[in-house]
Amino acid sequence: MVKQPNPATEPKQNSSSIKIIIPDNQAPLLPVTGYLRIWNVIGDRKRNIPALIPIGRTTFLNGVKSGKYPKPVKLGERTTAWKVEDIRALIESFGGAE
Repeated sequence: MVKQPNPATEPKQNSSSIKIIIPDNQAPLLPVTGYLRIWNVIGDRKRNIPALIPIGRTTFLNGVKSGKYPKPVKLGERTTAWKVEDIRALIESFGGAE
C-alpha cells in the first residue's frame, strides 16, 4: 500500500521536482498511440480518473503556454488533446513512475 501525501503536512514542491508515484495495482495504462484529454493527464476526482502528473489544471496550462509542457493538438473546434507519446516523454523526463 502506498502512502498518499497529505497536502496539509507535506511541503510544497515546485514543478521541476515532481515525483510520480503510482501503486502497481492502480497504474493507469497508456495506449501506445493516441490522444489524452486534459483530465486524463491531470486527473479528475469527480470522474474518478487518477492523475498521470500530480499538478493542477492552471499550473499545467501555464506550463504548456510557457513551453515547459508539450503543446496540445486541436481535434475539433472545442476539443483539445495531447499526444500520448508527448505525455509519456514528459513523465519520463520527471523520472518516470516508480
